[in-house]
Amino acid sequence: MRLLLVTTAVLLTAGCGGGSKEPATTAPSGISVTSTAFRDGASIPAKYTCDGAGTSPPLAWTGVPAEAKSLAIVVDDPDAPKGTFTHWVLLNIDPKVTSLTVGTPPSGALQAKNSHGTPAYFAPCPPKGTHHYRFTVYALSKTTDLPNGADLDKALAAIDSAAVARGRLTAVYARQ
Repeated sequence: MRLLLVTTAVLLTAGCGGGSKEPATTAPSGISVTSTAFRDGASIPAKYTCDGAGTSPPLAWTGVPAEAKSLAIVVDDPDAPKGTFTHWVLLNIDPKVTSLTVGTPPSGALQAKNSHGTPAYFAPCPPKGTHHYRFTVYALSKTTDLPNGADLDKALAAIDSAAVARGRLTAVYARQ
């Protein structure tokens, strides 16, 4: 009985405030992802975090394979205290789209719930220390049949099952 209580407590605690995983795809990483706001490995400017306006940064990508039927974007923080925290999930982006402007999902894209439970960009806001933020673009073999505001785990599973290519830009942020 004690083991059951301990196991239940651990599982409940692990799910609070994070704990999602990135898609486990083995798709090749042939997509190049960049931003005019920061370089790979550099710091995210505060205006794209909770210390500023909290808007999503501009992103651009190249190398989407011709067979892609849609794109997905996942922004996550693997350094979150309770496991990977997913800040943003965009689905069903037209594969002809090659960039995101500041604070704006592309026309026709759907937003799944993030780890905070809202279908929106949740600005980086690390509680302490320096965290890594991964901006990953996935080329998918199909569009998802998920609705706007879809469950995070379902969205990540849909990306995982349809990914044919991916690319990543990683940046860091530490609050002052």
